[in-house]
Amino acid sequence: MLGVASAQVIFNPQNNAPSTDIIDLHRQLVEIESIAPNEAGVADYLYDLLKAKGYTVERQNISKGRYNIYAYTGKSRDAKVLVTSHIDTVPPYIPYSRQGSKIFGRGSADAKASVAAQIVAVDQLGLNEDVALLYVVGEEVDGVGMETANKLGCKWDVGIFGEPTELKLGVGHKGNYMFNLTAYGKASHSGYPELGRSAAEILIPVLNKLMQIEYPKSDLLGPSTLNVGKFEGGVAANVIPALASADCFIRVAADIEKIDKLVRSVVEGVDHLEFNLQATIPPVTLDYDVPGFDSIVLAYATDVPRLRVPLKKRVLYGPGSIHVAHGDNENVEESDLFDAVEGYKRLIAWGLKQ
Repeated sequence: MLGVASAQVIFNPQNNAPSTDIIDLHRQLVEIESIAPNEAGVADYLYDLLKAKGYTVERQNISKGRYNIYAYTGKSRDAKVLVTSHIDTVPPYIPYSRQGSKIFGRGSADAKASVAAQIVAVDQLGLNEDVALLYVVGEEVDGVGMETANKLGCKWDVGIFGEPTELKLGVGHKGNYMFNLTAYGKASHSGYPELGRSAAEILIPVLNKLMQIEYPKSDLLGPSTLNVGKFEGGVAANVIPALASADCFIRVAADIEKIDKLVRSVVEGVDHLEFNLQATIPPVTLDYDVPGFDSIVLAYATDVPRLRVPLKKRVLYGPGSIHVAHGDNENVEESDLFDAVEGYKRLIAWGLKQ
């Protein structure tokens, strides 16, 4: 893990409060590797930074050496507006670099661009006891950070969630239906297949049936789609495979209950096949009718449905594009960082009026 540097703090005469330079803060966040579950370095950095800015900052423990960061001002832990994003990234770590106006690196778009822009936006507006910050771990894996945030015992009216949305407000996003299939065979010489049982021949027909299903559609979010993201099996071409497995991911546009029934109708009752449902998240609709913002329909899932504290309004917004977020060319335009600061300032001001 890279060392944690101190953020460059400059004086902002507009509100007599310390303000962090957006490009410098973004760089330092990206330079701290935080592939889940190793988010402690960036969490410690944010704890120190926000404390220095005058926030009351809490570490919410998730597991040993792993925690969310919650920051607020004033005597109450509650706030009207919650500004939040996640601090974990997907692997592998990609170092910070620049090419012209583009800034590259793991997390440069998803979602450290949002984290940096949110902090600077609140800076420039001036600390407000009606605005709190929450930065969670584990969004890219199992959502454990946001799930645990429900136990903070705080109340908020408006949630502003940060993800790469191309500086547009998310209309809604698809949910998740994740599962693993494992087939158990019996190894034997491939010249005598009758002496064994092929795990591949158990699993492959099941996957083929799942791929032929027409899953529920949504007028807003489009079709639900299945991806067999990981497939493993066998040891050699001349050995009947004793084990085969597949990790599958359905992006849910509508009717997650029907999707569950469709999947189970195929996988249940198949001899020597184990079905393990790993995670489900329903599709989400969001508030997007905010003056001055364009909107976008999103195919990916977020932490939004995992925060079950009742909110009057939920908006999803941030710099960068999901199209590069998990790739080896993940990047964000420098100008998007500045535009995101202004966007978050307008959203916070809107949220305070709700």
